[in-house]
Amino acid sequence: MVSLKDIAKVCGVSTATVSKALNNQKDIGEDTKVKVKDAAAKLGYFPNSAARALKTKRSYNLGVLFQDAAGRGLTHEYFAAVLNGFKVQAESVGYDISFLSSENRQMSYYEHCRYRNFDGVAVVCADFRDAEVQELLNSDIPMVTIDYLHQNCTSVSSDNVKGMQELVNYIYQKGHRKIAYIHGELFSYVTKERLTSFYRTTDSLELDIPESYVREAKYLETKPAAQLTRELLKLKDAPTCIIYPDDSSSIGGRNAIVEAGLRIGGDISIAGYDGNLISRLLHPKLTTVSQNADKIGREAARHLVKAIEKPKTTLVQRVVIEGNLIPGQSVEDFLDVETSNT
Repeated sequence: MVSLKDIAKVCGVSTATVSKALNNQKDIGEDTKVKVKDAAAKLGYFPNSAARALKTKRSYNLGVLFQDAAGRGLTHEYFAAVLNGFKVQAESVGYDISFLSSENRQMSYYEHCRYRNFDGVAVVCADFRDAEVQELLNSDIPMVTIDYLHQNCTSVSSDNVKGMQELVNYIYQKGHRKIAYIHGELFSYVTKERLTSFYRTTDSLELDIPESYVREAKYLETKPAAQLTRELLKLKDAPTCIIYPDDSSSIGGRNAIVEAGLRIGGDISIAGYDGNLISRLLHPKLTTVSQNADKIGREAARHLVKAIEKPKTTLVQRVVIEGNLIPGQSVEDFLDVETSNT
């Protein structure tokens, strides 16, 4: 195994200089750094993780809590993209990632983190009502959350308020005044933001949204979305456009609309939220809001590493990543005869 002494001998410098050069310390000149790193690469040098951990008091391992209630795991397109962005950014600065086990364990999440000696933890997806999750968030371990606000750590999320605002305004501009919203579970912070933004925007547009137009369903589930769509279509004063919790659940709405003999876009318009692959493949193309999941993951990793390496200069923040409205054919122009005559 190649050692620091071997590199020092080749470069004609001390082992201390080699160590400083490999760790990019400021008191070593750039020419020396390049010389040492080139020699290390040619010799096939790999740092000893155990030795590095003893010296730096760090494991260079980040824990990831990913507790997907929908049961889709890494096939969940949004969270898969978030996790990939997190992984790429973490690895680019020398950190590995490991998942916290949620099955067949005898330790709490906090105990598991201590057992694995994680330098920090990203809570990507979890039931934040869970006592164990709250214990972890309230601990002294550097933490970052995705799509959830907590006073103890930085959170990174999509701009749900702006995204919903842009979506409702777009639907309004297409002539729709009877807009229904099938939202996700109310305990979700994402739902609370989107729902509040929905009401704020419709209020600013002076739209009267009946309570019967706003329904709750599970994220990613097609059957509840289909059933609620049937109920909305049967209303005496049915909506002309329905917004769904996400692109996947909108498929259930599509099925119910087709079963009713109606044409999507022409007879009734629909919109989703996420901008995933499904929205690009469906016909007519779904109007939706694309979330920049990769950037959300990268920013989460960047802020977590900063909290680990520079705790004295790190403040708890809320980092909001803007998405993009993606117009599709599922929302068509609607001309309300009564509205046009006023």
